[in-house]
Amino acid sequence: MTTTPTPSTAVSEAPAAEEYLRLDQQICFSLHAASRAFNGVYRVVLKELGLTYPQYLVMLVLWERGELPVKKLGEHLRLDSGTLSPLLKRLEAAGLVRRERSTQDERSVHVHLTDDGMALKERALLVPRRIAAATGFDIAEITDLRARLDDLTRMLDAAALNETPECF
Repeated sequence: MTTTPTPSTAVSEAPAAEEYLRLDQQICFSLHAASRAFNGVYRVVLKELGLTYPQYLVMLVLWERGELPVKKLGEHLRLDSGTLSPLLKRLEAAGLVRRERSTQDERSVHVHLTDDGMALKERALLVPRRIAAATGFDIAEITDLRARLDDLTRMLDAAALNETPECF
């Protein structure tokens, strides 16, 4: 004997399949919301340094790596030159960096920290502590989350490169 689903049964089954289409079920939205929340905290913390969050990222790479060609800087930040160039112009206008054409290859522009840019590093040392405190996580939780996000990024990059039907 077969039973036909009653209207209430059919309706109750539908939400289970559609559950994955809810905004609050999307990992991408959770990451987006967290990113926006981080940007809000960074906006407050970085105001004292006179930097925006993207400018801060540029400075972090330059403090860590020193002089770099714009192309390499963009690779570290995952930014194209169209996005990076205006950031560098503003940092240069603020006296924090200097851009110079390479003497070996005129197509290549190198970015250097100025003395003021180097000095700003001292004032920026408190930023990571203030951001960590804002998360409410301890260092082990932050380290674990960062490692998991790095793994996620690698997996998504690989999936996008493969463009295999299993991934999409």
